Amino acid sequence: MSIVTSWRPRRGRNVELLLLCLAVAIVTIAYVSVEGATRGSIPANLGAQAGGLLAIAVAIHLVLRFTASYADPLLLPIATLLNGLGLVMIHRLDIAQGRSLTEGMALRQLTWSALAVGIAIAVLLWLRDHRTLRRYTFLAGAAGVALLLLPLLPFIGREVNGARIWIGLGPFTFQPGEIAKIALAVFFAGYLVRTRDVLSIAGPKFLGMQLPRGRDLGPIVVMWLISLAILFFQKDLGSALLFFGLFVAMLYVATERIGWITIGLLLAAGGAVIAYTLFAHVQLRVLLWLHTFSKDALDASDQLAKGVMGMASGGLFGTGLGRGRPDITYFAESDFIFASFGEELGLTGVFAILTLYALLVERGLRTAIGVRDGFGKLLAAGLAFSVALQCFVVVGGVTRVIPLTGLTMPFLSSGGSSLLANWTLVALLLRISDQARQPLADPSSSGPIPTLVTSR
Repeated sequence: MSIVTSWRPRRGRNVELLLLCLAVAIVTIAYVSVEGATRGSIPANLGAQAGGLLAIAVAIHLVLRFTASYADPLLLPIATLLNGLGLVMIHRLDIAQGRSLTEGMALRQLTWSALAVGIAIAVLLWLRDHRTLRRYTFLAGAAGVALLLLPLLPFIGREVNGARIWIGLGPFTFQPGEIAKIALAVFFAGYLVRTRDVLSIAGPKFLGMQLPRGRDLGPIVVMWLISLAILFFQKDLGSALLFFGLFVAMLYVATERIGWITIGLLLAAGGAVIAYTLFAHVQLRVLLWLHTFSKDALDASDQLAKGVMGMASGGLFGTGLGRGRPDITYFAESDFIFASFGEELGLTGVFAILTLYALLVERGLRTAIGVRDGFGKLLAAGLAFSVALQCFVVVGGVTRVIPLTGLTMPFLSSGGSSLLANWTLVALLLRISDQARQPLADPSSSGPIPTLVTSR
């Protein structure tokens, strides 16, 4: 017997607005703390700074009210809070390095934040149904590969800190790999939703695990070779790990076979051995990882050593915002911004930041569970996992769990390309979550009436 009852899920827009105000309030308090500790006064432009961040957040909130009213109410406040905390730390580093407000990186980061939110709004207005992206599966794949190849081109390709992952257009530099991860996630989702039945066919058993058939190993081998090519030509360990890990994770979600994870780990281990054998820069990363405080490592680079000592000086509760010396570490505003937070907020503060990332990933995975089409499930899971993997790679490198890779923390680190990519990622998750949380239409009425069905 089935009982059908009307039930309308809450849209959550008022909750979202309340959380946005709370996020801006936290960022404002952090900003005042930095100014008080470094300059001993409340900043005169406090209202403009807080108002600017609030205006950016409310703009996308209003768009959600009218175009995606059922979107997840936690995604936007979490992204806003992380973005705002990144602005505060970058401003703090500007002060430490003697840069004025007009010349510092914080104003540039705020400008990029506004542009990134504008692009996110454009995505929400243009993309009314995420399933539209499935039509562009192979176009997205071609665009992703083209974006990865752009830094290898003469004249526009730029090599920064040993990695050729940037392009330069006049005074501006951009990292196309950040956008490539979204394009490739769309491609992987469209490709795997078509081929998952073939890839799910059982093959031989090994140690109790059901492995895929040998003839189906082509896609994962191709991705492995592409990742090695990125590592070889661009000397970019982080992107190679990110793209290969993203494909393996989405492959597992599509097929639900742990054998793919086993093969992926084995290929990753084989790739690591090959990379260590062939590439001097990988050997250097391993040296810095295993023997950070040795003479050979310190002669090569003391960046990791300074970052680790800075986090150690922060202890459990940190030195306080504006009271540490995170500027001593090279690239404290980008690659090592997590270490900067670790020094001034301590272990408690970085745990809070990691909790925000965990919530962001959890809401993305919940969206993947709730959405009703296979393409949306794979795309939401892939986007969520890309954030999780990137955070693991960055935090693991800074804390010496794994070798340094050169990736940046989403939303926190300085850089326009990272902000553009991650705000676009959030916009896609918001669009998918809107459809996932929408009530099903009742055929007997003109409007959507959600139903709760129980059986006995």
